[in-house]
Amino acid sequence: MIPLTTLWLPILLSAVFVFIASNILHMAIPGWHRGDYGKLPDEGPVLNGLASAKSGEYIAPNVNWNKLPKEELDTLMKGPMALVLLRNPGEFSFPRALISYLIYTLVVTILIAYVGAVTRSPGSDFLDVFRVVGTAGILAYSFQSVNNSIWYGKPWGATTKDIIDGIIYGLLTGATFGWLWPR
Repeated sequence: MIPLTTLWLPILLSAVFVFIASNILHMAIPGWHRGDYGKLPDEGPVLNGLASAKSGEYIAPNVNWNKLPKEELDTLMKGPMALVLLRNPGEFSFPRALISYLIYTLVVTILIAYVGAVTRSPGSDFLDVFRVVGTAGILAYSFQSVNNSIWYGKPWGATTKDIIDGIIYGLLTGATFGWLWPR
């Protein structure tokens, strides 16, 4: 096993590379993620209805599906359902979000580094490290949206882009560790 402290440079650099790649994919490439969120036909009444709710995660209708009479269940199944992530008030700090995301990438990269440290020895060649660490990176970054597509109706097109993003992040992480692996 390799001590994680010897992997500080690939941890730091790959977290920064993922951070940069994520910002490029989400902000600099027009159309890649900008179309993932649709506009409601009449959002005014929806926003008015949410004005008194505190920040949180909501599902509507919020009912006990097992206790509904069949007629009510049939009626609800024909109508819309919503999963809402709400920030109220809508204040947003871009610098705080970027710092939080960088910390997130560092934590994920430390966990990925641990997988590499316990499975690869010093002197492992680039491709061997790339294969193990890159796979761990792809698993860590790629599949976080699949649950939302399965359970809540997130469009599969948006989830597919999230998976592609995660593959890119995993490959960047694997390449960085392969390049800087202790000899």
